[in-house]
Amino acid sequence: MTEDVGQKARRSGRRKRLAKSAAPPKVNPAPPGQLGGMYQPLTEAELSSIYETALRLLEELGMGEVPDNLAKILTEAGAKAIPGERYSFPRTMVEEMMGKAAKTFTLHGRDDARSIEVGGKSVHFGTGGAAVQALDLETGLYRESTLKDLHDFTRLQDTLNNVSWFTRCCIATDVADPYDLDVNTAYALMKNTTKPVATAFTLAEHVEPIVEMFDIVAGGPGEFSRKPFLKVHISPVISPMRYGEDAVDVTFECIKHNIPLSCITAAQAGATAPATLAGFLAQSLAETLASLVMVNAIKPGHPMVFSNWPLVIDLRTGAFAGGGGEISVLNAASAQLSNWLGLPSGVAASMTDAKAIDAQYGAEKAMTSVAAALAGGNLIYESSGMTASLLGASFEAFILDDEMHSSTYRMLRGIEVTEENLGFDAICHAVLGEGHFLGGTHTFEAMERDYFYPSLADRDNPRTWQENGALDVWQQANAKAKAILSDYQPQYLSAEQDAKIREKFKIL
Repeated sequence: MTEDVGQKARRSGRRKRLAKSAAPPKVNPAPPGQLGGMYQPLTEAELSSIYETALRLLEELGMGEVPDNLAKILTEAGAKAIPGERYSFPRTMVEEMMGKAAKTFTLHGRDDARSIEVGGKSVHFGTGGAAVQALDLETGLYRESTLKDLHDFTRLQDTLNNVSWFTRCCIATDVADPYDLDVNTAYALMKNTTKPVATAFTLAEHVEPIVEMFDIVAGGPGEFSRKPFLKVHISPVISPMRYGEDAVDVTFECIKHNIPLSCITAAQAGATAPATLAGFLAQSLAETLASLVMVNAIKPGHPMVFSNWPLVIDLRTGAFAGGGGEISVLNAASAQLSNWLGLPSGVAASMTDAKAIDAQYGAEKAMTSVAAALAGGNLIYESSGMTASLLGASFEAFILDDEMHSSTYRMLRGIEVTEENLGFDAICHAVLGEGHFLGGTHTFEAMERDYFYPSLADRDNPRTWQENGALDVWQQANAKAKAILSDYQPQYLSAEQDAKIREKFKIL
C-alpha cells in the first residue's frame, strides 16, 4: 500500500514537472540591449590605418559643395578653403570635434519605459528604409506601399518586443505632395506607437510646423524639444566626399529644435566608394566624420548616431546587394571602427535581396544581422521587415525578424560560467539518482533563465507537423500578422490631441 501511494506521488510529481516544462518562460532570457563587441574583423593596426587614411582624406582632399551657411561655421571651427572649391578639415579640427561629440544619449520614447540608451556596447535592433512596395498579406505579391500600410506597419511593430525603435519603413506612395507626405508620416508614428520613432524631412521648411504637431502630443509649446521622442534620418554627405545642400539645411533646422540625428553615409562599393573593402571603409569613415564635424561645429555635443553604413552592389550588374558576406563584414567592421572611436554606432543589416520569405531570406537576414550584433553595432537599422534589397517591406518579415532577434540577443548574452552553473552537485545527483536531468531543480531554473523558446520556428516531429497542417513559416507569420492587425488598435492620441492636429494639418 505504501509503495502504491509512493508511486502515485512520483507520477503526480512527474506530471507537474512536465506541465511546468511545457509552460512558456516567465522571463525573457535575453532582452534588447545585450552587449556586443566579440566579433572584431579588424586588428588594432588595421583600425589605425583606416582612421589615418580617413583623416588624410579630410585634410588633403577635403569636402566639396559646401553650402555657404555651413562654410561660414566650418571656417570658424578651423576648416580651410583649398583649390577646387573644397574645404580642408585639419586633423586637429576633426579630433577636436570628436572630443565634443556626444558619446552616449537617451533615445526617448513617449513611454519612458520604452526609451533606450544609445552608445557603449549595447545592441538594439530597429527599422529603417524607405521601401516603395509592400508584400501584400493576401496575394503574396508586391504592390506600391500606401499610407494605410505605414499605419499598419507602425501598429504591428508596436507589439514586437525586439524592435527597439521604429523608423518609417515604407513611403506612402499614394501621398503625392511632399509636405503632406512628411506630415502624414509623422502623424502615423504618433498615432500608432509610443516607442522612440524616426522619420525624414523632405525640406527644411517642413521641420518647424511638424514640431508643432509633436508639441501637441508632448503637452505644449517647447515640450517636444525638451524631451524629443523622434530622431531624424538624414544624409548630409553625398558620396564621394561632398555635402548635399538640402540635407544640410534640414540638419540646421533639426538642431535648432534639439532633434537627435542619425547622419547616414551610404556609399556603395565600386560605385561611389572604392571596391576594395579597406578603401571603402576609409572613405566612408571620412564622410561620416564630415557629418560629425558639421553637427558639432553647429552645436557641440548634439545627439548624433554615427551611422556609417557600407553598402554593396553586385559589380556584374550594378544592382544593390543587401545580403552576403561582403556587406556582413563591412558593417561589422564599421561598427567596430565607430566603437573604437567611442562614438554611438549605427549600421545596417538584414537587407535581404530575397523577394519571398524563403531560404535566401533566412540565410541573408541571419548572416548580416548576427555579424553586426556580434561586432557591437549600437543601433542596427533595416533589421526588421525589409525585403527585396530595401525596395519592399513585409508584414510577415516583421514577425519573423522579431523572433530571429531573440536568438541573436541570446547569442550576445553568452555563457555565464559560475559555480552554480557548472552544476557539479546536479551532475552527481543525476548520475547517482534517476540517471537524467529532466525535472531537476537545476534544470528548471536554467529553463526559466537561460533558454529562448520560439513561437514560429517548428520543432515538432514530421508526423505532428503534418497533422497540424504542414504549414511553413511564411504561412504561420502571415496568420499571426493578420491576427495582430485585426485585433490590435492602439489609442496613443487622445481625442483632444487628434482634434488639435487635424485643425492645423491635412491628415489623410
